[in-house]
Amino acid sequence: MKQNIFSTPLEASRALIHYLTGLIDEHPGQTFNIALSGGTTPALMFDLWAREYKKSTPWERLRLYWVDERCVAPDDLDSNYGLTRRTLLDKVSLPAANIFRIEGENVPEEEAARYSALVINQVPEHDGLPQFDVVLLGAGYDGHTSSIFPGQEELLTTDKVYAVATQPNTGQKRVALTGRPILNARHVMFLISGKGKAAVVKSILEDADAGPAAYIAHRAANVELFLDQSAATVV
Repeated sequence: MKQNIFSTPLEASRALIHYLTGLIDEHPGQTFNIALSGGTTPALMFDLWAREYKKSTPWERLRLYWVDERCVAPDDLDSNYGLTRRTLLDKVSLPAANIFRIEGENVPEEEAARYSALVINQVPEHDGLPQFDVVLLGAGYDGHTSSIFPGQEELLTTDKVYAVATQPNTGQKRVALTGRPILNARHVMFLISGKGKAAVVKSILEDADAGPAAYIAHRAANVELFLDQSAATVV
């Protein structure tokens, strides 16, 4: 696990984009399968990507999937796909055929099964599981990642590729990429910012079993943490 610390959330986002596009440039002609997360911090990154890297990104070589999705319609403000569409997809020339959204408006269990089958069919296999080139993650205040919340650790080890998770406070259903395919990714990148996340960053760094985010950060093969100074401050 490598930490990369920057002065502001904007600089952390810019560095992650540079790192990601650098990986793409290193493999000319290769298609990259990338699983995206939602949230305020990725929204900043997506907006920056569209504004400053629109012309330099080979969009036709990217195939986008989602790490998780709230079980809402795509035009709902809670939709991770909707957020990505507004901040990134509507502004760049990514082919529509390369966008694979989780259909949050469907029955959760049926959608988890449908999307699992889609990913298994579309993403190259390694060690019996789909292998994304990049999985972009965040971390919640409670240490969750990919809508795998504390108390739902069975989703870290299940044989399912995507499964139904439940937000513990609201009861909202979500479709989430599970632990084993996350660990199987070529690169796992965490983007975390803000003073409010300092405690969870500390727990991720210090304890491999502090929560789902820590579990992934300590066990995935190639993990990069992109942090702003506030999130990296020892609490």
